[in-house]
Amino acid sequence: MNGSIPTVTKNLAGHVDNSSYPQITVNIGLTLTLPANASGPSPVMLVLAGGGVPAGPVGGGPGARQGGRGGLAGSNAPVARSADTGRGGAARGPAWHSLALSNGWGYATLSTGTIQADNGAGLTQGIIGLVNKGQPRGLEDWGVLRAWAWGASRALDYFESDKAVNARQIGIEGHSRWGKTAAVAMAYDPRFAIAYSSSSGEGGARIHRRNFGEALENVAATSEYHWMAGNFLKYAGPLTPADLPVDAHELLALCAPRPVFIGGGRTDGRTNDAWADPVGMFEAAAGAGPVYKLLGAKDLGATNFPPIETALIAGDVAFRQHSGGHTDEPNWPAFFDFAAHYIKGPSLQTTVPNQ
Repeated sequence: MNGSIPTVTKNLAGHVDNSSYPQITVNIGLTLTLPANASGPSPVMLVLAGGGVPAGPVGGGPGARQGGRGGLAGSNAPVARSADTGRGGAARGPAWHSLALSNGWGYATLSTGTIQADNGAGLTQGIIGLVNKGQPRGLEDWGVLRAWAWGASRALDYFESDKAVNARQIGIEGHSRWGKTAAVAMAYDPRFAIAYSSSSGEGGARIHRRNFGEALENVAATSEYHWMAGNFLKYAGPLTPADLPVDAHELLALCAPRPVFIGGGRTDGRTNDAWADPVGMFEAAAGAGPVYKLLGAKDLGATNFPPIETALIAGDVAFRQHSGGHTDEPNWPAFFDFAAHYIKGPSLQTTVPNQ
């Protein structure tokens, strides 16, 4: 139960075909929660998160649905939930989970660490190591953000096989480094219907050429360089961000005409989101507008940075800066208001918990 809504959670593991290089094994971890009493297939919000342990029984287990080669196997085994409970002992997760369910959506979490480690030492392992047969990557080979986005597409492959899921109404969300990944996944896979990229900053939905917050040189440093292709690193020297042939507004333009919500937090106070540079993300959202209009969609509808807590959700590109710090939580209600313009979940039959 989530409040008054009964749910079913499936643990899934995606087995990547490693017959070309058996020394490396990749099992992708995914959990999927759906309203149990939906009147039809549910939209799903796929959220990217860390972690390195495949979700659920790798071998499937009793009652498992086995996918095809390289597919996802799952079971309806129970999973650990938040310790927070409502009246009557109805377990609850994060607040946005309840918000999703109340709109008829399901939600899923992709464990990105099961696809590719979040460090440079892991580049000869995971999916990048598998395709390179354990050898170091070349300058034009993908980085970790793209590998995670590839994994998101594999989750979508599974959703297309699940009759309880409306696979044409799959959203993708990520915060911080996963916000970067959500934008990349949306740009590369036209099957994603909507995206929420939160506080993605440099390397995500933020203009590279702005001199504020995280710089390109930070992404090229030892703790983050693995996110990007090797060729990207040369723009930290001898070249500069001004030499880049593309910028973040063009990444967002690749998502057009599908709806994209860009979010960030305040830039002052003890806990803030200045590193992610909300103004730079706003500029990228506005800069993608001509392509949206070219394709018959609506742009952001603003060129001046709005007052904090202002939700610009009238167009197909949306933006909101909340008054919290480096978090995605405060923008979820505005995102679902935005998403309601495009996606309507099925009606639900609810039960009342014991008082």
